[in-house]
Amino acid sequence: MQTLTNLQARRIALLAQGFGDPEPKEVGRAQLLKTLRRIGLFQIDSVNVAVRAHYMPLYSRMGAYRQELLERVSGRRPRGAFEYWAHEASLLPVEDQPLFRWRMERARRGVGIYSGLARFGREKQAFIRSVLDRVADDGPLTCSAIEGHKGQAGWWEWSDAKRALEWLFWAGLVTTHSRGANFERVYDLPERVLPERVLDAPTPHEADAQRMLVANAARALGIATQSDLRDYYRLAPADAYPRINELVEDGVLEPVAVRGWRNIAYLHRDARKPRPVRASALLAPFDPLIWERTRAERIFGFRYRIEIYTPAHKRQHGYYVYPFLLGEKLAARVDLKADRKAGMLLVQNATLEEAQASGETAHALAARLSNMASWLGLNGVIVRSEGYFSADVTRSLSQT
Repeated sequence: MQTLTNLQARRIALLAQGFGDPEPKEVGRAQLLKTLRRIGLFQIDSVNVAVRAHYMPLYSRMGAYRQELLERVSGRRPRGAFEYWAHEASLLPVEDQPLFRWRMERARRGVGIYSGLARFGREKQAFIRSVLDRVADDGPLTCSAIEGHKGQAGWWEWSDAKRALEWLFWAGLVTTHSRGANFERVYDLPERVLPERVLDAPTPHEADAQRMLVANAARALGIATQSDLRDYYRLAPADAYPRINELVEDGVLEPVAVRGWRNIAYLHRDARKPRPVRASALLAPFDPLIWERTRAERIFGFRYRIEIYTPAHKRQHGYYVYPFLLGEKLAARVDLKADRKAGMLLVQNATLEEAQASGETAHALAARLSNMASWLGLNGVIVRSEGYFSADVTRSLSQT
C-alpha cells in the first residue's frame, strides 16, 4: 500500500478543490459551471452577515464575479444548477438531478427525512396533495403566497403549508424555481423548471447512483477517508461503504496510508499529483474544503467551529468566522460583517494561527479583504478588533 505524507495529502486535497490555479480575468457561465461540477455543489445557507455562503466557493477559487451570474444559472433558463438536499440544502449541477431520484423516492416513503416530516407525510397526504395542486395551478409560488389560502378543509395554517412544501421538495414533486425577497424559496413543478434533457434522462438504480455520488465526492476531495466520502453527499454507511468497495475493485479508488491519519484513505485515480500550492482565499464556513471539521483538523491542524449559536461572551473567534487560506495553510481567521448602511466590510476579530508570520499573513489578508469588499460593492474595510495581528492588518490595509 502506498504511503503519503500529510503534506502530500493536503496538496492533493487543495488541488482537487480547485485551489492553486490562477484566477481568470473574467468569470463567466462556463467558469462557474466548471467550478460547480468540479466540487460538486455549493452549500446554501440563509445567514447573510457578510454574504450568503453559496456565493463564496466560486469567489474563493475564481475571484470576483457578478453574483447575478449564479442567480441566472440557478434561477433562469437555460438552467445549469438546481436545488436539492445533498450535503445540506445545496446548488448542484442540473445534470446530476437523476443521481438524487433514489433519495426523492425514499423520502416519499418517509425514509431518510426527519421523523416529524415523515409522520406529517403519512398523516396529511390529502392536504399535501392540495398544496401540490395549488402549485400546479398557480405556480411558481412562495410559501407566503400560499399562506392563508382557503382550501376545502378551511384556512391553511402557514406551518402546515410550509411542512407540505418541504415534504414535496424532499420527494422531488416540487423544486426551486428561484429565490424571492429575503431569500424565500419560490416553488414550482420540476417539469416547468428543469431542462427537458434532464427530465428525460433515465433513472439509475439507487446503487449505481450512490456509486456515482461517492465517485464524485472522491474526485472533489482528491484523497479522503470513508467518513469523508460518506459525508460529502450525506450518505448512510449502508449506502456508502459497499459503493466505496466497488470503486476500489473497479480501480477508481486506491486505498493508501497517510502518515498521522488513523484510518485508511482513498485516492481518486484522477487526483492531481501533489505539488506546492500558491493560494490566497477567504473561505465561508460551509466551503467543501473545511465543512467537515474533523477533516480540516486532520489535514490542516486547524480546529474550527462555527459559533453562531454560542453566547457572545463564550465565543473564541467571533460570530461568523472565515478561515484564511494562504499558500498551503489555514493561516488566520477573521470574523466578518458587511455594514451595508455604512458601506464597509467590518473585521470584528482577527486571529493569527500559530507559527504563522504576522506581517506576511496580514499583508496577504488585507489584499483579500479589500478585494472582497469591492466584490460586495462596499467602499472599504474597517478593523474593529485589537491586538498585534489586527494592527498589522490595519497597517497593511492602509498600504493597499
